Amino acid sequence: MANTTHKSGSSSFGESASHTASQTMEKGKEQAAGFMDKAKETAGNALEKAKDVGGAALGKAGDAASWVGQRADDAVTAAGSGMRSLGETIRDKGPQSGILGGATSAIGGAMETSGEYLERGFSGIGDDLSSLIRRNPVVSCLIGVGLGFMLARLTSSSRS
Repeated sequence: MANTTHKSGSSSFGESASHTASQTMEKGKEQAAGFMDKAKETAGNALEKAKDVGGAALGKAGDAASWVGQRADDAVTAAGSGMRSLGETIRDKGPQSGILGGATSAIGGAMETSGEYLERGFSGIGDDLSSLIRRNPVVSCLIGVGLGFMLARLTSSSRS
């Protein structure tokens, strides 16, 4: 009879231990789920802040690039105005007849034309370049390939 009492007591102890282990496991699962939710929330907040900082930095970089582009366009326009003015001065002040007159007139005219072209700025130059590429696509591709080849040859690290 002592044998059955012992089995009954150990069975009760085993059930109690199993129940305690099960409760502990459930609490651990709940805590782990809570930690996971908190980690997901923290990661989401960090991602949002990173996006905000990145967006602000991108906006500032875009503004800086726009400012630099505008300054460069202004410089090209000013250079074009100076060239056109110099061309007019050469044409007006130089000899008007003979071989020197023809040369002065040609140089002055070329400088005026170049200056007027530059006065239109980068947008005008870009439009002209786009138009030229559209009219001559095969030649443009060949020029691009040739320039790429030359650039690769110039920058290659192996010198033979």
